[in-house]
Amino acid sequence: MPEIVVVGSSNTDMVVKTPRFPEPGETILGGDFFMFPGGKGANQAVAAARLGGKINFICCVGDDIFGQNALEGYKKEGINIDGVLIAKGEPSGVALITVNAEGENEIVVASGANNLLSKTHLEGVSKQIQGVDIILTQLETPIPVIAHLANYCRENNQKLIINPAPAQQLSDDILKELFLITPNETETRILTGVEVADETSASRACKALFQKGVKNVIITMGSRGAFFMNSEVHFTAKAQKVNAIDTTAAGDVFNGALAVCLAQNMPWKESIEFANKAAARAVTKMGAQTSAPYLNEIN
Repeated sequence: MPEIVVVGSSNTDMVVKTPRFPEPGETILGGDFFMFPGGKGANQAVAAARLGGKINFICCVGDDIFGQNALEGYKKEGINIDGVLIAKGEPSGVALITVNAEGENEIVVASGANNLLSKTHLEGVSKQIQGVDIILTQLETPIPVIAHLANYCRENNQKLIINPAPAQQLSDDILKELFLITPNETETRILTGVEVADETSASRACKALFQKGVKNVIITMGSRGAFFMNSEVHFTAKAQKVNAIDTTAAGDVFNGALAVCLAQNMPWKESIEFANKAAARAVTKMGAQTSAPYLNEIN
């Protein structure tokens, strides 16, 4: 089994379906309410586990009912949670999500205990990170933790993938240590200043990231697929056409699936095509972790 460490967030998602998003100051009547396990780190860990990865998950949860339920869920998925920090007296992270009739979403996150994940905790669980094939993280984790992780991967010659979401700037000191970065179009614009509208502009954005030291770039473009570029090759892997119900965790499932493929040294094109299939399957279901497909669904 390909071994992967996911360092990231654990949240509980509270979802309301609505015909449309409200305007500022407007109250509208929504439809069904759901509560799902979520958090970008947890979503990616679960997606990778369901697709055949051996997963060590490093995160921080509160000692409340949300945290307890999350840990039980990770155990059921076969995820190693020895690296989880339980913060006494702190609330676990939550996300408030609205999903419109087209399956698009708007999300507000209250990070809670996720903000307490620290360099010190990471150092304390370093044995779980040593020698693994792929380390995957996102930006619902404090940036000092990301910076420490980047330095660790450089010193130990390990491959670090960053999914730069939620969108924010990253320092060149972090970017130059990355094996791979996987921004969507909005995140690409924030990182590079380039609006991605086609392959030409996507290529220009990738080159801007190469100048900062990133080795490989995948720009995810929703229904238009994913654009890959490194110093040797570039291509667009087409997305599958599906009836999207909820796009909440599409990017997380993509990244989890991709990590499993890369940990098995699969070629870039096959890896991205597989990740696209997994993400397409995920958007046909409600929820974040609950929508992550199993390997037999993809095959």
